[in-house]
Amino acid sequence: MVWPLPAFVAWALGWAAFFGLRALAAPAALALVLATLLGGLLATTGSTPWRRVFIGAGFPLSFAASSSGAGLPAWAWLVALALLALVYPAGAWRDAPIYPTPRGALAGLGRSLALPDRMVVLDAGCGLGDALVELRREFAGASLRGVERSWPLRLLCAWRCRFADVRRADMWAVDWSDVDLVYLFQRPESMPRAAEKAMRELRPGAWLASLEFEAPSLRPMRAFACADGRPLWLYRAPFEPASSPLPCPALNHARRCPCSSLPGPSAPAPTPSRNCAPLASST
Repeated sequence: MVWPLPAFVAWALGWAAFFGLRALAAPAALALVLATLLGGLLATTGSTPWRRVFIGAGFPLSFAASSSGAGLPAWAWLVALALLALVYPAGAWRDAPIYPTPRGALAGLGRSLALPDRMVVLDAGCGLGDALVELRREFAGASLRGVERSWPLRLLCAWRCRFADVRRADMWAVDWSDVDLVYLFQRPESMPRAAEKAMRELRPGAWLASLEFEAPSLRPMRAFACADGRPLWLYRAPFEPASSPLPCPALNHARRCPCSSLPGPSAPAPTPSRNCAPLASST
């Protein structure tokens, strides 16, 4: 099932178990404990730690909210659900939720990745604009763009990032062919689709940059060590398949221990081999 449907199903099953036990005259405390235990068991199916937290904590948190908000009218809950749907529309469920790029995470990228001043940089799925702020700091002369499917987030991002062209659009439908650098902070499940789109649309010399998550079908040109220790995986068109030899042996170690070995503003670059070509300007 597409995330976050597994979480919704787990929460619904928790409530069903609670009401079912209450219908069988089980004490409320026992019904709550058993329903929460069911949610905990279902949480083991989550593919990441955070997903397991969301799945397991959903029922008890919603129970607490419903108990504390028992005096609210029914329409208040419908309004809350409607607002949630606006911020995170169903069409975006396959993409990452709001994953803000940490402040200062890209510090030094502009020095490491020498690119022309007038290049076009796209933040695909810009959310509230945290990455646009960081990209502006690193590439002051670039033309910055952002696309966001959620219209409330798009409005807030456009207000915050007046220096960028922020549009409400589907990141998968926007044309990348005139972009010099596409920045992503998505989910691992989204990266194969991003790699396919990049291979179809990015022109030779253009870059695809993915914070934390690799594109499994592509060979990275380099992994930049962000200030918070996360890797920023860098790919350059024309892309090579993942089966190709890595341009720098340090990338093999980077995959195993990204926090300690990647070249970045606070870490020394690894000794290059004959195949470890320096990064060149996009043309």
